[in-house]
Parts: sequence; C-alpha cells; structure tokens
Amino acid sequence: MEIIISSNTSKPIYEQITTQIKAMIMSGELQAGEAIPSMRSLARDIHVSVITVQKAYEDLQRDGFIETTVGRGSFVSAINKNFYQEEKQRQAEEHLQIAADIGRSSGISADKLVELLRMFYEEDC
Repeated sequence: MEIIISSNTSKPIYEQITTQIKAMIMSGELQAGEAIPSMRSLARDIHVSVITVQKAYEDLQRDGFIETTVGRGSFVSAINKNFYQEEKQRQAEEHLQIAADIGRSSGISADKLVELLRMFYEEDC
C-alpha cells in the first residue's frame, strides 16, 4: 500500500492518509477483509507520527471503511452498495459546491452550470 504525503497542500497529513486509503478501497485496490498496515508500520513507512496515523485510522473506522480489532489489526470492511453510493454522492457534492461557488463569483448562471453538467454527464453515453 503506497501512501504519498504532500507538504504542498493545506490538507492535514491524517486527512491525506484517510483520503488515499478511502480511494484505494473505493477503487477495489484494497478488498474487503484485506489487512492494512499497522499504525506503527505505516507511520514508519511514510515518516509521520503514530498519532497522525491513529487519527486517520479512527476516521476510517468511524466512516465504516475499516474495522480494527485489538491484537489482530485493521482490515477493510465489507462496504455495502448504499454506503459506497453515499460516499460517491458526497464527493460529487463537494465538486458541485466548488462549481457553484465559481459560477456565482464569475457571473455564470445556474442554468449554464446545469447545461454544462448535463453535457459532461451525457458525454460518455
């Protein structure tokens, strides 16, 4: 499992870890039931504090992406279809919020943004 930490972003390190592990799970790179590195091991590999990795793992567990058992380690949870769809919708909402903010600040009408969204959505059909 390769995690890349960037110092050129305002995003905290634990969020970078969380985001990358979520992406690996959502893409299928990490499968349900698969073990993920221990907190100490990952902290050592990416040269960060164990506490930083612990925060990331706590967030992943809270969001249902991993399950942690004392003495056994952390494993990818079996994600149900509704949870997966909810996470993807949340990601889309973040991007749409950015588009809406750009549209408002640039004087692009909501109708034009909707038209652009439809065009992109139907482009690959």
